[in-house]
Amino acid sequence: MTVVATDAENQLEEFKTKRWLGLRHIQFFLQFLACMIAYGVRTNMSVGIIAMMSDEPPNSDIPTYPQWTEKETILSAFFWGYVIPQIGAGALVKKFGPKWFLAGTMFINSLFTLLIPVMASGVGEGGVIACRVIQGLNQGFLFPSVHTLLGKWTPLAERSKVASFVYTGGPLGTVIALPITGVIAESSVGWPTAFYVYGGLGIAWTVLWVLVGADSPAKHGRISEEERRYIEGTTSTEEKEELPTPWKSILTSTPFLAILIAHCGQNWGFWTLLTEIPSYMSGIMKYKISDNSLLSALPYFVLWILSFIFSPIADYLIAHYLSIGAVRKIFNTIGIVIPAIALVALGFVDSAQRDLALDLLVVAVGFNAAVFSGFNVNHIDLSPNHAGILMGITNSLSNVFSIIAPLIIKVIPYEQTDPILWRYVFCIAAAIYVVSSVFYDIFASGEVQPWNTEGETDELEKEPQEKSFSPFKWFGLRHIQFFMHFLACMIAYGIRTNMSVGIIAMMSKDPPNPDVPVSTHNR
Repeated sequence: MTVVATDAENQLEEFKTKRWLGLRHIQFFLQFLACMIAYGVRTNMSVGIIAMMSDEPPNSDIPTYPQWTEKETILSAFFWGYVIPQIGAGALVKKFGPKWFLAGTMFINSLFTLLIPVMASGVGEGGVIACRVIQGLNQGFLFPSVHTLLGKWTPLAERSKVASFVYTGGPLGTVIALPITGVIAESSVGWPTAFYVYGGLGIAWTVLWVLVGADSPAKHGRISEEERRYIEGTTSTEEKEELPTPWKSILTSTPFLAILIAHCGQNWGFWTLLTEIPSYMSGIMKYKISDNSLLSALPYFVLWILSFIFSPIADYLIAHYLSIGAVRKIFNTIGIVIPAIALVALGFVDSAQRDLALDLLVVAVGFNAAVFSGFNVNHIDLSPNHAGILMGITNSLSNVFSIIAPLIIKVIPYEQTDPILWRYVFCIAAAIYVVSSVFYDIFASGEVQPWNTEGETDELEKEPQEKSFSPFKWFGLRHIQFFMHFLACMIAYGIRTNMSVGIIAMMSKDPPNPDVPVSTHNR
C-alpha cells in the first residue's frame, strides 16, 4: 500500500509541474463565453429600445415604433420570467446535472432573440415583451448551472480567480453588446441585425458546448486520472450518493441569508445602471445612439478589467493572510460602498458636466467588480455540494429587485429629461447598496456549513494539498469547463442586454434603411 501511495503521489507531483492546456481550461472558457453571450442577450435591449422607438431611423425600410409606450415594461420584462425558475432550477440542475440545462438555456434564449424583430413587426410591444419574458424564464437556469459546474470543477485554491473569470463574461458581454447594438442600429442594416447576430452566436455556442462540456470531472471521458484526483481532492465533490437538499438548514442559515441580502442590493443597483444608463446618456447627456452605446459600455469594460485585478488579490490574501470570510467581506464592501458613493455624486451632475458624469459611472460600475470575490462566490464557500441551489434561491429572490428597479422610473413624477428624476433613481440605488453591504459584513461567513455534506474531509486536512499544487503552472480539463461557462455567461448576457439599445432603434421614427418596414402597431 505504501508503494502504491508513493507512486500515486509521484504521479500527482509530476502532474503539478506540467505546463499544458487541458480540457478543464476549455470548460472554464466556454462557461465564460456563455456568460458573455447571455449578458449580451440580456442587455442589448437597453440600447436597442432607443433605436426601436426612434422617430429618425437611419434607413426608411427599417421598422421603428415611436408610438410605443411600454419602454420600461420591455426593459423589465426579462426579469418577470427570470425570477420564476431559479429555486427549482437549482434543484433540477443538482438532480440531473448542469450540462444539458446550460445547453437548453443558451439554445432557447438564442431562438427567441432571433424572433424579437419578427414579433415586434408582427405583434407589436406585446410580442417583444413575451419574447423577453421567455428569455428571462429560460436564463433562470444559467447561474444555477454555472455555479454547480464551478462547485464541481474548481479547486479551493483557484476559486476566486476562476469564478471571477467565468462571471466576468457577463460584464464583457455588456461591454460588447452595448456598442455593437448601437453601431448596428445606426447602420443601414438597422437594429434587427443586432438580435440576429446574438441569436446566431448563442446557437453556435450551444453546439460547441454539447460536444465538449461535462457535468463534472468524473463524467468527462478525456480527463486524466491525475487531474481528476486533484480537482476532487480539493473540492470534495467527487461522485457519490446524491445528498438530500437540507432546505430548512439553508433557509435558517444566517450566513446564507447574508448572501441573499447582498444579492438583492447588488441586483437593484447593478440593473438600475445596466438598463438605464443608455436612457440617462440620451435624455440628460444628449448623446446620439452610437456614441451613447459606446460610452455606456465603457464602465463595464473597466469592471471587466478590475475583476482580474481584484480576484488574484483575494486569492492571495486567503492563501497567506486572512480567512475566507474576512476576504469576502472586504471585497464585498469595496464592490458596493464605493459605487454607492459615486451614485450619490452622479445624482447632482448636469449635462454641462459630461466628463464628470462618465467618470462617476466608471467608478460606480467598475468597482462593482469586487463583488465577484465577495458575496458572488460565497455560495460555494458555504456549500460546494449545494452551490447551485443556493445560487438559485438568491438569484430568484434578488431578481424581484431587478424587476422593480427599471420600473421605479415610472413611479417618480418627473420626465426622463429632468435631472431630478435621476437624482432620485441614483440615491435610492445607493441607499439599498449600503444597507445590503452592512448586513453582509455583519453576518456573512467563509466557512463550509455543517449541512453541506456528510463525511466531508476536514478543510485543514486538504490545505497542504491545495497549497502544494501551483495553479499558475499548468492548465487542465476543468479550465475548459470554466471557459465554456464564461462563453455561456457572455452570450446569455449579450442576449439579455442588447434590447437596451435595440428598443431605442425599434421605436425610432427614422430607420437607417428604407427597406425595413415601420410598424403600424400603436399600443
